[in-house]
Amino acid sequence: MTTPEIILVIAGIVVLVAAGIGLWYYLRSQALRRRFGPEFERLASEKDSALAAERELRERERRHAELKLKELSPESREWYAEQWRQLQSKFVESPEGAVGQADELVTRLVKERGYPVDEFDEQAALLSVQHAKTIGNYRTAHDIALRHAKGEADTEELRQAVVHYRELVADLIGQDPVPARGRRTRRDA
Repeated sequence: MTTPEIILVIAGIVVLVAAGIGLWYYLRSQALRRRFGPEFERLASEKDSALAAERELRERERRHAELKLKELSPESREWYAEQWRQLQSKFVESPEGAVGQADELVTRLVKERGYPVDEFDEQAALLSVQHAKTIGNYRTAHDIALRHAKGEADTEELRQAVVHYRELVADLIGQDPVPARGRRTRRDA
């Protein structure tokens, strides 16, 4: 082999290695985007960079891996489902109270599962690792609850908050707390 041929072979190997690394990063990025969905998009717009969002999500995954999460017992699942059914049945009479109770029930459930509850943003970030499909709605529900505490949320927003909280409860307990036969109409919480 001549020197130019050796240089071409080495250059070809370098190009193949670079393409392989590029493909690996691309596939890794796509998997992260699929896994986190809207949470990725929210974070990318907040951070003004897809790469910064990817770094943040990988850091969340790392912190999440350090948690000592627990599965709920069947009795505990049923207890949360029953608490939810009672809370939801009271919505018509007291939408304001139902939202506060929903927030408290979710906090208790999240804590029992092993997530931190001291600071909402950290809690939501860590929940997003396994519950990316419902975390956006949880953020919305929490925002409505905060606005409600200031007297800035109307009854329709309170209803929407309860619906969003229910989605997270269902995700966390692994079942809809209000089975189809016992479910109210869409207009009810």
